[in-house]
Amino acid sequence: MEEYGMYIDGKWVPSVEGGVFETKNPTNGEVLATFPAGTKEDVLRAIDAAEKAFPAWKKVPPPRRGEILLRAAQIMRQRKEELGTLISKEMGKVLSEGKGEVQEGIDFFEYIAGEGRRLLGETTPSELPNKFCMTVRQPVGVAGCITPWNFPISIPCWKLGAALISGDTIVFKPASITPLCAAKLVEILIEAGVPAGVINFVTGSGSVVGREIAENPRVRVVSFTGGVPTGIDIYSRAAKLLKPVHLELGGKNPQIVMDDANIDLAVDGVLFGAFGTAGQRCTATSRLIIHKNVYDEVMDKLLARVKAMKMGNPTDPKIDIGPVSSDDQEKKILEYIQIGLNEGAKLICGGKKVTGGEFDKGYFIEPTIFEAVQGMRITKEEIFGPVLAVMKANDFEDAVRQANDVDYGLSSSIYTKNINLAFRAIDELEAGITYINAPTIGAEIQLPFGGIKNTGNGGREAGTTAIEEFTEIKTVFIDYSDKLQKAQIDR
Repeated sequence: MEEYGMYIDGKWVPSVEGGVFETKNPTNGEVLATFPAGTKEDVLRAIDAAEKAFPAWKKVPPPRRGEILLRAAQIMRQRKEELGTLISKEMGKVLSEGKGEVQEGIDFFEYIAGEGRRLLGETTPSELPNKFCMTVRQPVGVAGCITPWNFPISIPCWKLGAALISGDTIVFKPASITPLCAAKLVEILIEAGVPAGVINFVTGSGSVVGREIAENPRVRVVSFTGGVPTGIDIYSRAAKLLKPVHLELGGKNPQIVMDDANIDLAVDGVLFGAFGTAGQRCTATSRLIIHKNVYDEVMDKLLARVKAMKMGNPTDPKIDIGPVSSDDQEKKILEYIQIGLNEGAKLICGGKKVTGGEFDKGYFIEPTIFEAVQGMRITKEEIFGPVLAVMKANDFEDAVRQANDVDYGLSSSIYTKNINLAFRAIDELEAGITYINAPTIGAEIQLPFGGIKNTGNGGREAGTTAIEEFTEIKTVFIDYSDKLQKAQIDR
């Protein structure tokens, strides 16, 4: 078992009060490491360090900052197997997905490093002669980055990479379920050359560490990925300071299967979308909406595939689905399964905790499918587990109506060979992401990621928009007329 400190001002240090907590393997309960239970005083130490480091880091040319991120990507590539295995051990996703997540972090660091040679502003004509107008991007200052447990390396890469290339310094709080993955990432950034104080790593509870990050006026921007209630709490606390907050929250993502779809392909998609990462993705396919003409065919093929899935230790390459992440997560999912039964949804398969032998010490839940009616809680609320609600649609319009009948709007999918319906879906589905003939999961780092409605507050991570939350735009006017010129004055 490893014992970690917090990383503040270039040193690994204990908490001021000395408290610790454990991170465990959800497969078997093994304690992987201990971490400090951070306090308000620890966060203040981290903010002090970030403030002190900011002036010098801001002056490092952005291409040089990009070189550090490229070195970090190279180190991650060398340690991909090790990091992927660690994700499987600490979070519970299967090994192929763990290594895929590491690759996503590598890809994003390589992508965002190139932004160091852009950080684009714009030029535009002035309404006056001999006057030049442009915008430049400048770093915000100290950024608070609060990340979730379901993508313990790639989402921190999204946030930390964008903040670092922008010239911000960072106070980073990872989820308490997966701090070891986050600590390994911090070690890689240190090895790559991030200076002392530029990144500060504080572990502990959201109610203590996260609250201070949200409420402290010296943290100039907060980037949070997690659940809606926590996002609302952070947003409301930061709003008192007029502090920008970027929120990436939940999803209740639909996959529509039309009667002209490639059925086998659609089944492949929902199988991966609903049960990949044991359903613990904000983009997971939690609703399947099937045209009535192909409903029975889709369900027969889907059930056959689900029953053939192998559960077990996620580090075994032969395993299709691993445990959910924690005892609390397991309880929540089982409660939602009971809610579905109480509402009258028809349980088609699964629905139980897996026990016996190797499963007794872990948090394993069977892949679960309900036949449901849109409007039930299991079709409206985010469960974040291997639970799929299936509905029947009369036609395209009915399918889209059901798809949009939720408070979330992150990802969406439709399987059809009809180009007209595909483009109508792009226009009519209420989501920040729409896939045509692909599952609701599978974001690529060169494209903006985010959603609408209760999924967030409109910003986007990754892609060309990645730096927007971590920079501010300064508008510049250069008058070389050698006389006073008055813009917008009646001539």
